[in-house]
Amino acid sequence: MDEITAIELKERLARNNKIQLVDVREPSEFEICNLGGELIPLGELPKQSSRVRRDIPVVVICHHGFRSAQAINYLTQRLGYDNLLNLKGGIHAWATQVDPGMAVY
Repeated sequence: MDEITAIELKERLARNNKIQLVDVREPSEFEICNLGGELIPLGELPKQSSRVRRDIPVVVICHHGFRSAQAINYLTQRLGYDNLLNLKGGIHAWATQVDPGMAVY
């Protein structure tokens, strides 16, 4: 599985690279802190997978990187996606490495 670090993601976003962010946490977690993008809770992914783009890189985000890895495994093995990146360490890594002002939980 391909991964991207919080620092690498920050650099890509700063360069305005076309990229889709898909957050697979629950809505209550998304309310605490998020990077924007599409909120598709992991349990909803089978029904909402059509919202995940295939034509640009997609960074999948969760709290620490475990649920996003599950999402990527599902999307690649079941649906043939080949453009997915796991945010290594999840939103927690973003908060500690990129944006110390971001709420953590």
